[in-house]
Amino acid sequence: MAKFTSEDDALLAELGVEVEAKKAAKRTPREERIIAGFEEIQRFVEEHGHAPQHGEDKDIFERLYAVRLDRIREQEECCALVTELDHQGLLQDAASRSEITSDDLDDAALLAELGVEAETSDITTLKHVRSTAEKQAAEEIANREKCEDFAKFKPLFDQVQAELKNGLRTTRPFVRDAGFTKAEIKVGEFFILNGQTTYVAQVGETIKAPNGETDARLRAIFSNGTESNLLLRSLQRALYKDEAGRRISEPTAGPLFADQSVDGDEASGTIYVLRSKADHSVVAQNREVLHKIGVTSGPVEKRIANASNDPTFLLADVEIVATYELYNINRNKLENLIHRIFSSARLDIEIKDRFGKPVTPREWFLVPLFIINEAVEKIKDGSISHYVYDPEKAALVKRGD
Repeated sequence: MAKFTSEDDALLAELGVEVEAKKAAKRTPREERIIAGFEEIQRFVEEHGHAPQHGEDKDIFERLYAVRLDRIREQEECCALVTELDHQGLLQDAASRSEITSDDLDDAALLAELGVEAETSDITTLKHVRSTAEKQAAEEIANREKCEDFAKFKPLFDQVQAELKNGLRTTRPFVRDAGFTKAEIKVGEFFILNGQTTYVAQVGETIKAPNGETDARLRAIFSNGTESNLLLRSLQRALYKDEAGRRISEPTAGPLFADQSVDGDEASGTIYVLRSKADHSVVAQNREVLHKIGVTSGPVEKRIANASNDPTFLLADVEIVATYELYNINRNKLENLIHRIFSSARLDIEIKDRFGKPVTPREWFLVPLFIINEAVEKIKDGSISHYVYDPEKAALVKRGD
């Protein structure tokens, strides 16, 4: 409505029009807070396309809006206050209504109901939000004791570090599984939490948590020689919270080399074995046993497309002899591992690039194809770290033999 000045009023009076000043209804601070809170819920709905929902997997702000909406729906006074604003039909589920105090719609009270403490009650400037469950998890993680029998676990930690180094294991972010179900934790698994390798030595009997979830006491051993009997869900929450929290894969987790991945596997690349078509005398004399072994993240055909101009490929076309698709493993570490195993059979050859500069390719090995296949099988079963290639025997032999 337009606001009239005293001059406008005088002019209207001369025209015989009476001006009735309407006073805007004054709202209490509580009513203003209720309306403002409802409008925040509406903005959430406009942005996300659905009403705010409850659930531990939801953002803390969505959970707060969901509780706030429930409280508004429960109160006849609140419903009447925001009905005219409700163009999204958010009040349609208002069934039972009860009398509650004015503090029940305060953000701090709502957050407390969610088990959350905040530095400020203003939802738009919410800082350092920390749930009761997260605080409990942090306390349990911090509450460690000396592991008296750590000597029997230390070899396991040493082995895991060695397998991570040679590429038999890898680390992956600790994230929720598909469908937002919690990432599972099982006995015998390794994780990285707060920079420490963590081993789940025992999982106790299943218990029922107050929120209805199943839980269990763990015996978690840490690489610094301490241990904790924290709850399984507490370890989950701590790993979620730790941005560097990681799951360490099993050395044979999933098909490392297969035609296709299984659920949970992430394709990492392809091992390729090539044979050169170069006219070089050394290459021609050993063509059947001379192979280039490499790893690529893309199509092998694309990798070799420019072989005749690339010193790495001996400046000649190549043919693909074998490929092995790999999953959940570090490509660079695996390639280094393979090259180390066959280092004694590395081809010592120097060629000149197209500019006349001498080049020594490092990925060509005098190894029969069946030996390469055998090495791949030993990578699959995790035993490859115990073997090296013996050129005189033309066989993989155990270290130290």
